[in-house]
Amino acid sequence: MNWDIIEGKWKQLQGQAKTKWGELTDDDLDKAAGKKDILAGRIQERYGKTKEEAEREVDEWSKSIDD
Repeated sequence: MNWDIIEGKWKQLQGQAKTKWGELTDDDLDKAAGKKDILAGRIQERYGKTKEEAEREVDEWSKSIDD
């Protein structure tokens, strides 16, 4: 799914993100507000991943979302 669409539908997609990354808090997801770089940064912090790993996970997740 395109990130412009993800941003627009962020409130609906937060549940899917929470399922994928259970260690993210609701506050983390609210602050991300559908912004790819902020979401990747939060994943990086919570899971101790590299920037590249977090970005790759976010990209894979975005491709798996049904339009």
